[in-house]
Amino acid sequence: MGILLQITQAGEQLTDTIANAAGQIPTEVTLSIWELSQKGGWIMAILGVFSIIAIYIFIERFLIINKASKEEYNFMNNIKDFIHDGRIDSAVSLSKNNTTPIARMIEKGLSRIGKPLNDINAAIENTGKLEVSKLEKNIATLATISGAAPMLGFLGTVIGMIRAFYDMANAGNNIDIALLSNGIYQAMITTVAGLIVGIVGYICYNILVARIHKLDFIMEARSTEFTDLLHEPAK
Repeated sequence: MGILLQITQAGEQLTDTIANAAGQIPTEVTLSIWELSQKGGWIMAILGVFSIIAIYIFIERFLIINKASKEEYNFMNNIKDFIHDGRIDSAVSLSKNNTTPIARMIEKGLSRIGKPLNDINAAIENTGKLEVSKLEKNIATLATISGAAPMLGFLGTVIGMIRAFYDMANAGNNIDIALLSNGIYQAMITTVAGLIVGIVGYICYNILVARIHKLDFIMEARSTEFTDLLHEPAK
C-alpha cells in the first residue's frame, strides 16, 4: 500500500509540474456587462439610449395615469346634489378644484347646461377624447422602441457576422478563434440586448395601454351618469 501511495503522489506531482510548465492551469474568465457592451459596438450605445428613454416614458406616464385615475370620493354624488338644488356654480367650482380628467369632462358638461342635450354630449365626448390623448403622450414612442430594438439587435447580428467572415477571408490560412471572436461577440450580444429592450418595452407599453383603457371606460361611465342627471330635475 505504501508503494502504491507513493507512486500515486509522484504521478500527481508530475502532472501538476507538466501543466504548470505548459501554462495549462485552468483559470476562470469573467466578463462584466460593460465589457460585453463594448464588444457589441455602436449598436449597443443606441440600445442603451432606447432603454433609458423607455424606462423614463414608462415611469412618467405610469405616475400621471395613476394620478388621473384617482377619483375624489363622492364626487359624482356631490355633483348630483348640486344639480338637483340648482347650484350649478357650486358644481362648476367643485369640478375646477378637482384636477382629474373626469372632473374636467364634467366641468365642460356643466358649462353647456341650458343648451341641447346633443351639444352637451358632444362637448363631453370631445373633452374626454382630449384627455385620453393627453394620457397617451409618448406612448407611440414606447411602442416604436419595443418594435425597433429587436430589429436593431438583428442588424448588429448581421454586421457582426459580416465582420467575422471579413476577418476570416483576410486571414487566409491563418484562421484562429481569437480572430473571429470580435465579430461573433457583436453578433450574439446585440441580439440579446435588442430582445431584452424590446421585451421590456413591449410589456411596459401594454401595461400603460391597459390602464388608459380602464380609465377611458370609467370616463365613459361618468359621462353617461352625468347625462342621466340632466334628465332627473325635469321629471
